[in-house]
Amino acid sequence: MPDLPEQIQGLPNISGHENDVAAAMARGKEKSLSDIPGGVDFGRVRAAAAIALHQHQPLIPAGGDDLKTAALISNLQYMMEHQDIGDNHNAPAFVWCYKRMGEFIPQLVHEGKSPRVMLEYSGTLLHGLRQMGEGHVIDALKTITMNPDYNWAVEWLGMPWGHAVAPSTPVQDYRLHVQAFQHHFAAIFGLDALERVRGFSPSEMALPNHPDVAYEFVNTLKECGYQWVLVQEHSVEQTDNGWHPQRPHLPHRLTCTNSEGETVSIIALVKTQGSDTKLVAQMQPWYEAQGLERWELAGKQVPPLVTQIADGENGGVMMNEFPDKFMEAVRAASGTDTPLMNGSEYIEQLFALGIKESDFTEVRPVQQGKIWERMQPGDGPDKLEKVIEELKKEDHQFHMDGGSWTNDLSWVKGYENVIGPMEEASAVFNEKVLKPGTPTDDPRYRNALYHLMASQTSCYRYWGQGLWTDYGREICRRVMDIVNYDFG
Repeated sequence: MPDLPEQIQGLPNISGHENDVAAAMARGKEKSLSDIPGGVDFGRVRAAAAIALHQHQPLIPAGGDDLKTAALISNLQYMMEHQDIGDNHNAPAFVWCYKRMGEFIPQLVHEGKSPRVMLEYSGTLLHGLRQMGEGHVIDALKTITMNPDYNWAVEWLGMPWGHAVAPSTPVQDYRLHVQAFQHHFAAIFGLDALERVRGFSPSEMALPNHPDVAYEFVNTLKECGYQWVLVQEHSVEQTDNGWHPQRPHLPHRLTCTNSEGETVSIIALVKTQGSDTKLVAQMQPWYEAQGLERWELAGKQVPPLVTQIADGENGGVMMNEFPDKFMEAVRAASGTDTPLMNGSEYIEQLFALGIKESDFTEVRPVQQGKIWERMQPGDGPDKLEKVIEELKKEDHQFHMDGGSWTNDLSWVKGYENVIGPMEEASAVFNEKVLKPGTPTDDPRYRNALYHLMASQTSCYRYWGQGLWTDYGREICRRVMDIVNYDFG
């Protein structure tokens, strides 16, 4: 099977090999993780812990003094070149944070230990590292992703390429982000490595709760080959009683129904609440697991899994304390009845016991129960919007995150000067690039997509006013220029 090129005409490989990517994801469903070298004896596991590290840097128009002509570069590169501003002196430490798992895992494996970590890196970060000459970071990650001596310990999670937030990104664009990440990942680490990418980590842990958008979100993940998704404890409610998950350390089944009556579901691992970065940096999930016993599930006794994700570089605790705590916890956990495990490995072990997806407690996005009390699935989008408006008037706590550029967007308040250009760029891309069916390997398509996804990075939505808003507006302007020039 031919390797995919990592870059094409100076841009990351984010489109054009959809069939190869889909075939690799499909092959992954048939492959077992049960014979991995550092596997755990699940029969004697009392409880386990899983940690994931989220790593991201946006692309910004800062490669030059004039905003209108400045090259798109990694924010990390800008930090590195301007270490006298604000917290930019952290740039070299950040680079080390992005690389260090590539050193920790081999060291621990050579000690005879059984480390585990889930990794989630945005496409903009991976491209930026390559672009700014920090290829040694990617080489270190390749070692633990491609070398069978180590890759059993590392599980990569999928994510939207440009760190787009699902509730506030048009659904057709979000799918492009999901597919672009798969492309880019396979181009860097190989199609064989992509076969092992089974879980998905949504940026900002944001789960849409608008029924139509939530349905499209889960449907996108399923159709792109993902088997499970990470969700935040307080973003879902149990379908049977509207409560938050009562047993968050067991997998759940996230089921989403839209206004037309279509339903789709996917396995969900629940990330529990808390000060994420400190919890992971101090390996708190493993210490919590030590205090747990097996739980009953579908008539069987199974070990709970304490799952947590955090930024892998932000904050002094993560930068400075995590290395020692991670090494210490791995050494103490290896071979015990409270090991570290990765998400897919844990789910596969449950299935090996005869447990089925239908045995998991069903959850839906939070607040949806109030909607289905007032309408039936199948009543259609107009009725849905009417019900949402009624609920908003009656209950100021009620919120509905999610929409597309064709709907009234509740999530735009306070960000109109960014959202306007973002929605306009998305609409023009849809009209002039997607609808006419432009081939995805067309260089014009790849260039327009690259800029569109860079403009939809969450930083441009949540950083408020000022320079970041200007960056977002400028990238949107470039999307418009590129599409209107190249596609007429």
